[in-house]
Amino acid sequence: MLKLLKDTSLIFFRSLQITLRNPVWILFGLFQPLCFLLLFAPLLEKLTNTPAFGSNNSLTVFTPGLLIMIALYGTSFVGFALIDDIRSGVIERLRVTPITREAILLGRVLRDITVLAVQATFLLMLAWLLGLSAPLGGVLLSYGLVLLVGFTMSTASYCAAMVLQSEDALAPMINFFLLPIQLLAGITLPLSLAPLWLQRIAFFNPFSHAVSAARALFIGDYFNASVIGGFAAMLSVASITFYCATRLFKKSAE
Repeated sequence: MLKLLKDTSLIFFRSLQITLRNPVWILFGLFQPLCFLLLFAPLLEKLTNTPAFGSNNSLTVFTPGLLIMIALYGTSFVGFALIDDIRSGVIERLRVTPITREAILLGRVLRDITVLAVQATFLLMLAWLLGLSAPLGGVLLSYGLVLLVGFTMSTASYCAAMVLQSEDALAPMINFFLLPIQLLAGITLPLSLAPLWLQRIAFFNPFSHAVSAARALFIGDYFNASVIGGFAAMLSVASITFYCATRLFKKSAE
């Protein structure tokens, strides 16, 4: 265990240094959520006091969905860097070292969710300046959900990259899955506005439970069943994707 922690920290700091050499990409990852926050959120103000929003501020309902959006889009494309490292021989050189195979993957994933945490913090600060009202405890707990979503999408991206090993194949595959995941998660508007058949389909999307849990936390409803459901769903999916990614990574090294 100690060796795994040591090796993971080595890969994490190496990957973080590479990212910090081009910090502009961190800001680019915020562009889409910022557009939604500045240009779409004002359209929701008239929905306050409706059944879907209740008496809550529109930003209190909308911002949790944006945090999940950052986690989805900010970590889904990290597989491109892995493909480049595979092609350039970086991964092959790491495999002949004593570094554990899990650490090579886990260190990169931890770098991804660290960048995600910085992006989420920046978005929250701007949302507060625009009038967001949410309890600090709920916001901090929501960070856990956001990081779990990021962990899941990051490992899934690396998993797909190891299977496809082609940017031309990875890009359309990611876009193919991301759009329905976003639409069926209720990110922009609560799924309570959707027809019953759409709500039933969305129930099988684990990210919809994460969004519902984050919204409950942002209004201070800590004991809502959706909070437990959201954490349970994301912990399960995160465990499955990481298991699959480590299995693929070990298999490719044989």
